[in-house]
Amino acid sequence: MINEVPKTPLQRGSMDPDPIRQFVRWFQDAEHAEIPLPNAMTLATSSRQGKPAARMVLLKGVDERGFVFYTNYESRKAQDLRVNPFAALVFCWLPLSRQVRIEGAVEPVERGESDLYFASRPRGHQIEAHASSQSQVIEDRLFLEQQFKDVAEKFAGQSVPRPPHWGGFRVVPEMLEFWQEGDNRLHDRLRYRRDNAGLWVIERLAP
Repeated sequence: MINEVPKTPLQRGSMDPDPIRQFVRWFQDAEHAEIPLPNAMTLATSSRQGKPAARMVLLKGVDERGFVFYTNYESRKAQDLRVNPFAALVFCWLPLSRQVRIEGAVEPVERGESDLYFASRPRGHQIEAHASSQSQVIEDRLFLEQQFKDVAEKFAGQSVPRPPHWGGFRVVPEMLEFWQEGDNRLHDRLRYRRDNAGLWVIERLAP
């Protein structure tokens, strides 16, 4: 059973001056409410021609530098980010009537950080990273299963190294918006953005 957090109107004075700390606070609320996959987020990218694409990915790290996820560097999302290194994220925690939107530039995660995370993954996930040519057309599922079997045999009895085409991206936030449902559709929307001095300012937006 999901534990709901009582809703009270959001006030600017109750928000942490640092949006990352505020995000972590809400994220922990989602964890404590036992929402399935609270780290699931929509990632929106855009091609060189401005054609948008969105998909669900998992947040694997957050700190003062930004929001980290991992993927195949040959996937469509990675190709979009290579030519247009900006992205938007959306977290939606419906049982809490909360949403967080994030926009910012995107940068590759350092190799050492990707290596550490890859080494922590279940072995089957490591093998899949080698076996799957993400976003490419394949013949059928049997082809994919055979690729997985071949990779598993190749690395039998040894650790699976991180493939060079797999690693992390970090979304460096330029804007974060915290949304909470209100009565009579008087929803609260509090946006953090950088001012000319590079400091975070909080603004209330109309719902």
